[in-house]
Amino acid sequence: MRSFCVVLLIAAALPSQMRAQSPSSHDELVEFFFAWRAFTVPNMNEGVPNYTESAMAAQHSALTDWYDRLAAFDTTGWSVSEQIDWYLIWIEMNGLDFAHRVTRPWANDPAFYVWYYPSPTDVPEREGPNIHGAIELPRYAWPLSEEDATTIAARLTRTDAVYRQARENLTGTGHDFWKTSQRSMEGQHDDLIQLASEVESLHPTLAQAAREAARVTLAYRDWIGNQLPGKNGPSGIGRQNYTWNQRHVHLLPYSWEDQVTLMKRELVRAHTSLRLEENRNRALPRLTHMQTPEEYDRRFNAAVTEYLEFLEREEIMPIKDYMEAALRARVGSFTPSEELRGFFSEITYRDPIVMRTHDYHWIDLARLREEPHSSPIRQGPLMHNAFDSRAEGMATGMEEMMMHAGLLDDRPRTRELIWILLAQRAARGLGGLYQHGLEMTFDEATEFASKWTPWNVLPAEGGTIQGEEQFYLQQPGYGTSYVIGKIAIEHLIAEYARQREGQFRLVEFMEAVNSAGIIPVSLIVWELTGDRSMLDEALGTSGR
Repeated sequence: MRSFCVVLLIAAALPSQMRAQSPSSHDELVEFFFAWRAFTVPNMNEGVPNYTESAMAAQHSALTDWYDRLAAFDTTGWSVSEQIDWYLIWIEMNGLDFAHRVTRPWANDPAFYVWYYPSPTDVPEREGPNIHGAIELPRYAWPLSEEDATTIAARLTRTDAVYRQARENLTGTGHDFWKTSQRSMEGQHDDLIQLASEVESLHPTLAQAAREAARVTLAYRDWIGNQLPGKNGPSGIGRQNYTWNQRHVHLLPYSWEDQVTLMKRELVRAHTSLRLEENRNRALPRLTHMQTPEEYDRRFNAAVTEYLEFLEREEIMPIKDYMEAALRARVGSFTPSEELRGFFSEITYRDPIVMRTHDYHWIDLARLREEPHSSPIRQGPLMHNAFDSRAEGMATGMEEMMMHAGLLDDRPRTRELIWILLAQRAARGLGGLYQHGLEMTFDEATEFASKWTPWNVLPAEGGTIQGEEQFYLQQPGYGTSYVIGKIAIEHLIAEYARQREGQFRLVEFMEAVNSAGIIPVSLIVWELTGDRSMLDEALGTSGR
């Protein structure tokens, strides 16, 4: 495969005769985008995607032509916004190439074949590399109609065919992939049994299909376990590959080594800030957990009201009609203390206002539905989670930014939770980095994250960090996107405000960021400020 920095320069180097025949309009780019997306969908055989070695080799071979066709676009005279759309397609191509050259999840990770997801994701597309065609239950209205129940049942009957193909495709030797995949399959089994229980009375055929899919899932889990003794290789991708992915798919100017330095800095800053807050608050009573469903409902709903009123009163963000509904839909319900709640419940059960800031995710998703971008290329999720620096960076950044903006001025003990969150995200992100740098195993990464999360609220054996470190192994770079994305957004704020010294208005900035779409932060910097240096630093170029 050709050098991708070279691909960036092809269009400019084309002879004038060829440039005259090249596609040159943004409308043509949009048409190309839809054709490109159709190409990326694996061939389907009776509802089962084809990830066999021959099918994947053919897809990768065909990618060269797509690169050439994209490079042939003559973007002379295009607006910055239109040029950004070109880059969005290019990074998706880079992501697919990276998947074929490096990660190869269909061959390396048994958990790639999870076929049923019962819960929604809070970002534009489910995190990580996932098999095409997996059942996303939240996409169906509840209670299920008979038509939807029949559709889901039919898709569940393909579980056996999916796992028969998986047994042929999986040739990787990464020990931690095989080890952690067993837990993924146990989780799918339990979710399917839960589905069967919930639909038994109204949709017995679906319940039967769910129970059979659960049986097949356990058989696949057992097969994974039987293969595990012979799987002793590394699962991480190495520093050089990690850096390439960050620069060419996520358009971030930070190498593996850069990210280690930045994450360490954020980790110790969070710990130091926490201890200073604790010292200041030493005479105050500590926060306690909510104890009843009534208290939970009252305080969570009050937190939504308080947060939205704060955003409006302090002129931080324009409040749209859909925002309140988006936040209230995520209030959830009370879980008794004797049941394992997990790390984030340790935060929200002390004060629910904190995670309302991180729920910026759900405002993002509502905006995608209610106020789609004018460009079709930005109306849906970017492939390969290339949106992560913006989606996770903004949600994480809002926690600390809203504290500094005054949200927690009358909640001194709650300020401590902000630093706990940052420390946990930095610690788990470092765990992911060390896994891919081949410096830690999965178990060592979970222990590291647990050790460096204050208050002992992240046990290494708990479901939260076990799931997170597995996912960060599956999707290089996602584990750091929360903190590194936050840092990139802080860069954006600094440059945007510098250009408007004395005239900066936060409410205008937030609306501009939201209107740009959920795309890599370096591209938003370019669009909002005209400064493309972050992008050029990532690519090691002086422009396309």
